[in-house]
Amino acid sequence: MTTTLALIRPAETGEAPPETILLGLPLIRRTVLAAARAGFSRVAVVCADERARAALAGTGAEFLTAPPEGALLLPWTTVVAVRDLELLRAGAAAGVPVRTRRDLRRAERFLLDGLVKDTEGFMSRHFERRVSLAISRRLAATSVSPNAMTIFSVCVGLLGAVFFLRPVAPSETIGALLFLLHSILDGCDGELARLRFQESRWGGLLDFWGDNVVHVGVFSAMAIGWSRAVGQPWPLLLGALAVLATLASAYLVYSHTMAGPKEGPLFTSVAASGPSRLSRVADALTRRDFIYLVLILSLFGKARWFLVLAAVGAPVYFLALTAITLAERRPRSAS
Repeated sequence: MTTTLALIRPAETGEAPPETILLGLPLIRRTVLAAARAGFSRVAVVCADERARAALAGTGAEFLTAPPEGALLLPWTTVVAVRDLELLRAGAAAGVPVRTRRDLRRAERFLLDGLVKDTEGFMSRHFERRVSLAISRRLAATSVSPNAMTIFSVCVGLLGAVFFLRPVAPSETIGALLFLLHSILDGCDGELARLRFQESRWGGLLDFWGDNVVHVGVFSAMAIGWSRAVGQPWPLLLGALAVLATLASAYLVYSHTMAGPKEGPLFTSVAASGPSRLSRVADALTRRDFIYLVLILSLFGKARWFLVLAAVGAPVYFLALTAITLAERRPRSAS
């Protein structure tokens, strides 16, 4: 399998030169960075002019007058995602040729649609991603970093938690809407990172633990608000069960699947060595469609009902993760 990609001048020159900006990056730079992520050890650019060379500064691309022997050839104005380069290696057509300014919009949609994961929950895929992708599209050409977006989304989520301290419908509804907004904005950090090729281990950890901090904040605020409303301490026990089980589950997932070196996204599944029936169920429970239940209950001032579910469900989820971890570690211990 070839490990060299050669970007060549397209047969038809159009209105969009290779340095044309698409979602914050020049067309030609985007393709070179995608090739590096796809495993190409060498990327050559044939007959590049000074503007194309400037757009590729710092990428490690070579500038040649002819394609290297055996290289995979690709016109430099064809927009491809990382996954498409594997298709090209297999001889399949992939990507979006950009010849005119009108093609840029089609290329944008191609790249943005590729950010939607197959494992998305129903509401995430059909509502939250639509909003987050629209936001990311506008942020792609700005200086807002993926990590800054993560921190901002965490702040929004924690602000939402504050409103659960007052267990009445108007306050809880505002809190639930901010909780939902946190979930939407939390999708933007990964989208920006992938669009700009800025994924990092630190960013993945910040995203993972930030989500869990928000969940802990929401559960804690629900428990405190409920305790104040009834003048009894027992709702705090429910909050403690939900919080401790959430933190224990997060640590178990981190130590089992994320602590060591890893290629690609930092968190993809609660299982480290392939899916099982139990891990598929556990993965489904990590999706955020539950936020809509929080919102519905909050409309009636009953968010505390979700705390009851969390106080029971979070420990059960932790036990399921423990079973998955033990099942995956047992073969390694016996070998």
